[in-house]
Amino acid sequence: MGQTLQESLLNPTNRPQVVKDCVQLIDEQVKDSGLVVKGAYKVVTAFKSDIIPDAVDTLVDDFVARLEPFHQDFVSAGGGSFGDYLAGRGPEVSNALLGVTDDRAAQSDRATLRKAYEQVRPKGQDNIEKALPKLGKIVEKYTA
Repeated sequence: MGQTLQESLLNPTNRPQVVKDCVQLIDEQVKDSGLVVKGAYKVVTAFKSDIIPDAVDTLVDDFVARLEPFHQDFVSAGGGSFGDYLAGRGPEVSNALLGVTDDRAAQSDRATLRKAYEQVRPKGQDNIEKALPKLGKIVEKYTA
């Protein structure tokens, strides 16, 4: 069996670029979102300009752990496009990924951040599902 996602994505060589690619994906998804998401994103980034890259770097280990079983199943099934695979399991994958941020938001002592998260959370699953094909491409970039 090949490398795990953790070995492929989180090694010292790839991790910084994976984080950068994920931040770019988030920026793209926000640009294509509604006013509530754009507004919350603006509030959060005004609070601390580098909060998104810092958050991605902090959370990427947990996100990769949540993606690992899906990737193992994808590889066992014979491969193809990981983005298509993720999109085909949209609700299940998005809920797995949202579990990471749900846990973190619940633990935050920053009321402004919790409030912003609570405002965008209802649309979170839909937003993540829309991003899954691109997320799959990011993963493939480092696992090919």
